[in-house]
Amino acid sequence: MQALLSLSKAIDRVGEFAGASVRWLILAAVLISAGNAIVRKAFDMSSNAYLEIQWYLFAAVFMLGAGYVFLKNAHVRIDFVSSRLSVRTNTIIDMLGIVLVIFPLCWIMVDLGWPLFHRAWVSGEVSSNAGGLIRWPVLLLLPVGFALLALQAVSELIKRVAYLTGHRSEPFPLEQEKSAEELLLEELQAHAAAEEAAKSKNNAR
Repeated sequence: MQALLSLSKAIDRVGEFAGASVRWLILAAVLISAGNAIVRKAFDMSSNAYLEIQWYLFAAVFMLGAGYVFLKNAHVRIDFVSSRLSVRTNTIIDMLGIVLVIFPLCWIMVDLGWPLFHRAWVSGEVSSNAGGLIRWPVLLLLPVGFALLALQAVSELIKRVAYLTGHRSEPFPLEQEKSAEELLLEELQAHAAAEEAAKSKNNAR
């Protein structure tokens, strides 16, 4: 099991690197979008290439970042169900989801996506839009993104098996940052508490 946990840590480092790289893609997309808008308004110039590179980068963020989201346990859960179940039960459900859903899905998408990329690579396929870009880079995102997700799923499966067998204290990291929804809920609760305190103070007068 220790060898598998070492493998899991190595995979996690790959996921961390992918997540850190994706952040720069977001910045690049924002700068290109802003630059394109300024040039179009100021000089009445534009190109479909600028528009296409934006959605190339947008696609890259989602495809390459999926494994990182899984690593941080930040994917969507049905909270009102999972919160009522024990950690062990949630861990078993996660394992079933990884084996029965994530692995088959990743295999199918890689199997379907690779020929699309290879065909575009060999033929030099270019966007049908005037001034458009070559297509193989964005098509490559499909098999690479799902391969990264499958790789991270291997790591997450190892962690959950380790938890169930007593080799790990938690099935997934608990130190992840609070989500935007959690922060908003805390802010609303604090605001409501402040209003209630103000009403109580006014009534006391």
